[in-house]
Amino acid sequence: MMDALKKLLETQARPLPSGIEYGQAWEDADILIAALDVQEDDRVLSICSGGDSVLALLGAGARRVIAVDPNPAQIACLALRVAAYKGLEYTEMLEMIGSNPSWRRRALYVRCREQLEPEWRGYWDARPEVLELGLGDCGRFEAGFRVFRRRYRWLFFRRKMLRTMLCGGPRPQRLAFYDRHWNTWRWRLFCRLFFSRRVMERLGLEGAADEAVRAEVGERLIGRVHYALTELDPIENPYLCWILAGRHAVALPWALREENFQKIRRRLNRLEWHVMSLEEYFDQQADYEGPPIDKFNLSDIFERMPEDDAGDLIELAVNRSRPGSRLAYWNFLKERHRPDRMDYKLRPLPHLAQALHEQDKVFFYRGFVVEEVIQP
Repeated sequence: MMDALKKLLETQARPLPSGIEYGQAWEDADILIAALDVQEDDRVLSICSGGDSVLALLGAGARRVIAVDPNPAQIACLALRVAAYKGLEYTEMLEMIGSNPSWRRRALYVRCREQLEPEWRGYWDARPEVLELGLGDCGRFEAGFRVFRRRYRWLFFRRKMLRTMLCGGPRPQRLAFYDRHWNTWRWRLFCRLFFSRRVMERLGLEGAADEAVRAEVGERLIGRVHYALTELDPIENPYLCWILAGRHAVALPWALREENFQKIRRRLNRLEWHVMSLEEYFDQQADYEGPPIDKFNLSDIFERMPEDDAGDLIELAVNRSRPGSRLAYWNFLKERHRPDRMDYKLRPLPHLAQALHEQDKVFFYRGFVVEEVIQP
């Protein structure tokens, strides 16, 4: 059984021919907005990823949101989300994203297609099969979760058990469910196999090549899933629901909640995006004499960087900031934070970061980092 499971994991975790790494942002925008303390006059710089966090920061009231990503496919995802907010009604937008089931995603795309610039229109015109998946399910990362749902979910629970778990309930009930139905030898074996080198590289997690790191992460994932199912209420967790069911149910991420739809739609003119790396953006802005960046959402970009390079990039961000500016980012496989040489420029906010990490509905990260600029 172990060899068969390992082979299936390695062969099924393959990307779509779209270049999309993430169909949605696997970052809890609730804690991101709280960490950055977004204000009406803020200029916010954000890694694009799937676009959800960018739109959430926009809806939270920022005066300007600047999205950057070196992968044009990720900017294409953001462009299509913007077109959906402009051209569709709220429930239709949820169908387009994949939060709700739909048989008419191509027709919905036609409805909002004219809102796209020609470059992005051409990108999506050539990928109708990607559109049919739903925008939130079209990345290489989400493909791994589809593999889990289609091939392995039955090893852990049947549909009735899944519904019971996602309905949440009092904490003692959740604990009993986890101990009886989830915390099995099959689940622990799956975690260890999932973090094999070949599987993680196919999912875009090249930083996991070190076997000791992979083993640690597998054990940590078991603990974080326990936390997500028992300390947090599954009925309030849209990310857990998507992983297990392939769509949202009761709970939605910040940018997809009905009360935030019009906020985002009204502020879309405050958004700009650039197909470039963060380093390229800072280099382009080297002689810029306009207002500084107030808040930075750096996602988990330091995962694939050596520690020294991550420190250099943090310093570039601080150089474009002002006193009181904040940086927020996640650690998954590697622990990253501001280098010691910057202790007079940038101070960590560990108590805030830990309190928010304990609320993080995207439960698989090892840590959340919030740092505040003392002086640029």
